Amino acid sequence: MSCGPPERCCKNGEVTRASLNKQPHEVASMFDRVAERYDLTNDVLSLGQDRRWRKEVAKAVDARPAQKVLDLAAGTATSSLPFAATGAYVVPCDFSLGMLQVGKRKHTWLPFTAGDATRLPFKDDTFDAVTISFGLRNVQDTDAALREMYRVTRPGGRVVICEFSHPTWAPFRTVYTEYLMRALPPVARAVSSNPDAYVYLAESIRAWPDQPALAELLRKAGWSQVAWRNLTGGVVTLHRGFKQA
Repeated sequence: MSCGPPERCCKNGEVTRASLNKQPHEVASMFDRVAERYDLTNDVLSLGQDRRWRKEVAKAVDARPAQKVLDLAAGTATSSLPFAATGAYVVPCDFSLGMLQVGKRKHTWLPFTAGDATRLPFKDDTFDAVTISFGLRNVQDTDAALREMYRVTRPGGRVVICEFSHPTWAPFRTVYTEYLMRALPPVARAVSSNPDAYVYLAESIRAWPDQPALAELLRKAGWSQVAWRNLTGGVVTLHRGFKQA
């Protein structure tokens, strides 16, 4: 039964997956509904690779004691913990209240903040580093988010973006695409509280810009020394940039 356009399926009157137009209320609602089992589902669907990816993000951010780090799309703050462990002051920020609530129960000492990546509730030049893992793809206006990250980063500071990307080896890229569209949804049904959200996940990954295209968006937003490094054959890519001092 459909309660609206096919890309906005509902369950019990609630949006359960977002469209690729990425309306903020749809995306937030979708993540609210997966919050309770989000970390477990990620671990299963990535075959444990998400733990390795988080370690690589932590190395790239290179947080130091007393530095201020903004962790955007932080969800339950699993991604924030490595930065806090260095002695940095880390602010987990997300626009899904459900995710923030689950995170706050687990990590009561962290300063969870509700915020939209396209309109960040922080002053200019506040953070030594801004990072976002697997969240930029869900923002409605990528260019606006990259400009906002630039605005709240202090001169000399850095941005680190970890995002699904495009495998560089063509045969592997074919296998990976098959996994996304065929294997991922059934696995999600077994472990997720909202498997429809992972259909959106697969579609949004397939539609996301490749490595050079995202690097160009970073440059257009003002970031300098833009570079990227592929992880797991390009399934995931780390992008980096600096704000000129």
